[in-house]
Amino acid sequence: MTDANVDPTAARPDASGVDPLPVAEAEQLARDLVENVETVIVGKQVVIEHLVTAILGRGHVLLDDVPGVGKTMLARATARSVDGSFTRVQFTPDLLPTDVTGVNVYNEGTGEFEFQPGPIFGNVVLADEINRAPPKTQSALLEAMEEEQVTTDRVTRDVPDPFVVVATQNAVERERTYELPVAEVDRFMKHLELGYPGREDEQEVLRRAVGSHPIEGVEPIADVATLRRARKTAAEVTVEAPIREYVTELVAYTREHGALGASPRGAISLLHAAQARAVLDGRDYVVPDDVKQEAPSVLTHRIRADNGGSLGGESARDLVGKALQRVSPE
Repeated sequence: MTDANVDPTAARPDASGVDPLPVAEAEQLARDLVENVETVIVGKQVVIEHLVTAILGRGHVLLDDVPGVGKTMLARATARSVDGSFTRVQFTPDLLPTDVTGVNVYNEGTGEFEFQPGPIFGNVVLADEINRAPPKTQSALLEAMEEEQVTTDRVTRDVPDPFVVVATQNAVERERTYELPVAEVDRFMKHLELGYPGREDEQEVLRRAVGSHPIEGVEPIADVATLRRARKTAAEVTVEAPIREYVTELVAYTREHGALGASPRGAISLLHAAQARAVLDGRDYVVPDDVKQEAPSVLTHRIRADNGGSLGGESARDLVGKALQRVSPE
């Protein structure tokens, strides 16, 4: 993706008028995206697939890990794989909401105020180290992530289509950061961790790092129009009643056995992620294994397993694991 300027006054494409790609073509696009990102991120195919399925499923992603494992590079490589607009916000303690959404500026030549769009108006928005900004600034993302629009000075403008927020946060130095509000965490379809590379993978990382960085060689393999069609393909994947019941029972288990269970938004996100997983596997229908593959990354960060704990973590992960063990698809 390029840092192309986006006109916030431009009409958002009518999704109902988009023709879906055939499933085989959508599958190939997803596989090509994964392979393209793997030229930069070594040994993390599972994580990359999760990021690609989130994009196909019309979701946003929170990357959470220690510094230096490639969170920002993963987001950049994914963005550069699609020929659209890529914007980046470096979150800092002094960042203001208008630095994200944009602001009206007085034009002395015309004698009128003109809207200067902020970085939220991009196809892929990288919110880097999001937990370094206070909740007031983080809240600037909420409307855009949920409703795909931004309201400033009582004027509402659509964000581009497709619109994906990929946020990173540091898993250490918690005393120097702000905890993400529950309402914001719930807007992320997936919470992903990269982890350290294995020894052989790290040797390959070092080999590729000699000379120019691999990110410089990443070329777009699809345009935004094709990506819209692939997302429409995922949206039209068949979900039979037993699958919907399975998702409902999984979510209900987290509510019955945890202090804070997954929300209805979480259930919808799980369904959308399962549809995208089906496309990645070349199917036009969802099977229980699609739900099982997606549930940990979609549900864990929304759950507080006990009253004294926080969102996510090992206890929440265990709760999702128990739900998958004890709830059987019909």
